[in-house]
Amino acid sequence: MGFLQLLVVAVLASEHRVAGAAEVFGNSSEGLIEFSVGKFRYFELNRPFPEEAILHDISSNVTFLIFQIHSQYQNTTVSFSPTLLSNSSETGTASGLVFILRPEQSTCTWYLGTSGIQPVQNMAILLSYSERDPVPGGCNLEFDLDIDPNIYLEYNFFETTIKFAPANLGYARGVDPPPCDAGTDQDSRWRLQYDVYQYFLPENDLTEEMLLKHLQRMVSVPQVKANALKVVTLTANDKTSVSFSSLPGQGVIYNVIVWDPFLNTSAAYVPAHTYACSFEAGEGSCASLGRVSSKVFFTLFALLGFFICFFGHRFWKTELFFIGFIIMGFFFYILITRLTPIKYDGNLKIFHDDGVFWVTFSCIAILIPVVFMGCLRILNILTCGVIGSYSVVLAIDSYWSTSLSYITLNVLKRALNKDFHRAFTNVPFQTNDFIILAVWGMLAVSGITLQIRRERGRPFFPPHPYKLWKQERERRVTNILDPSYHIPPLRERLYGRLTQIKGLFQKEQPAGERTPLLL
Repeated sequence: MGFLQLLVVAVLASEHRVAGAAEVFGNSSEGLIEFSVGKFRYFELNRPFPEEAILHDISSNVTFLIFQIHSQYQNTTVSFSPTLLSNSSETGTASGLVFILRPEQSTCTWYLGTSGIQPVQNMAILLSYSERDPVPGGCNLEFDLDIDPNIYLEYNFFETTIKFAPANLGYARGVDPPPCDAGTDQDSRWRLQYDVYQYFLPENDLTEEMLLKHLQRMVSVPQVKANALKVVTLTANDKTSVSFSSLPGQGVIYNVIVWDPFLNTSAAYVPAHTYACSFEAGEGSCASLGRVSSKVFFTLFALLGFFICFFGHRFWKTELFFIGFIIMGFFFYILITRLTPIKYDGNLKIFHDDGVFWVTFSCIAILIPVVFMGCLRILNILTCGVIGSYSVVLAIDSYWSTSLSYITLNVLKRALNKDFHRAFTNVPFQTNDFIILAVWGMLAVSGITLQIRRERGRPFFPPHPYKLWKQERERRVTNILDPSYHIPPLRERLYGRLTQIKGLFQKEQPAGERTPLLL
């Protein structure tokens, strides 16, 4: 009997350990999900709504909590009550609520659900803050929630815009919140500053697992500062809206950290993510980014560019068809400012003015041909090598996304969209971008070297237009047997041509009496 009792105890202990491990990922089938502060929970939500969530043993030094739930593209809802109300619930792929705790409160409950047909895989977490920490969205006047910690995101082909509600100063339990617009001195919420951060997911990866994994790096203040790129800092006088260049098919996570410089405390909003495309079927979906027609077009374009890269100088007319002066100036402007120590900061406020931007762009586009005016053959070979090899980069982008394509795309967006000047143009530069940059450089150097060696010792091609005109003029002066030497002046030729045209409209005059020829 003793052995059997020990065996039963061992089995029960094993089952308890397995149940505890499963609970780390969450189990919503029982209608109750338990959370711990600072612990991520993975779980699946199914219809019908709602399912209750609960937090026990809240510390007395915690003043407010922020709960947030994330999914890849299916909407989920978080609510203070089982009944959905606009001012007490939030729906989206990144939804959050702020719980202002009452004195002596140690337990908190809320409700989760989804209205979609398919089950939704979610990741959620609770974060706690003290009375010294600012309250994200505490002075909300634009959105539905009374206190709204969420970041609202909109995108189109050109730009992605995020909006958020202003924060308020922190306060203790049971105390009325500070007024939002009572004054603008250092004792009010106007002293708060907002740091906007951007985080890029691995390129060419649209999986749900990758998104939820990297979202964990954008939730709390220390993680955001350690992993993300700070784009801009806003003050309370600035509009709480920031625009970025849209990157279709590239996962991007945005978050905002509100900072109280007087107390040196911070709090994070609920991060929002986007791929600048839709996971639903239809136009603009993420699955349609690599269409067959685009691949065919850019593949043919790359073949022509490859030819120009190695043989463009010899086939002059083909090169003119492919490149053109404007494309050359446009490309060299981007190349110099992006890939040399002379850095172009697209986020400088001076370049948010269209006049300054386009004047600078035009000056740099003209400067390159002027510098190489004395050696046109070298200029033409460099143009063939660099632009021809860049067409291969564009073809690779249609199969395997790369940020190098935005060298041209961002300037085109600036020319096509009047509001794009306000967008921040950061792009990820990851492992595949280094590989494609190396391929681009190898093709460019190889093509330039081959054409320079082949053209060494040969006359310029094409000949200089001024020299051709000068030689032709001298030949006409010295060679009187040349029929072109006897060509009348332009004025006489025009007068003769007008006389001929005038004769076409005159009636034929009678010739008088006619007699047969006498033999």
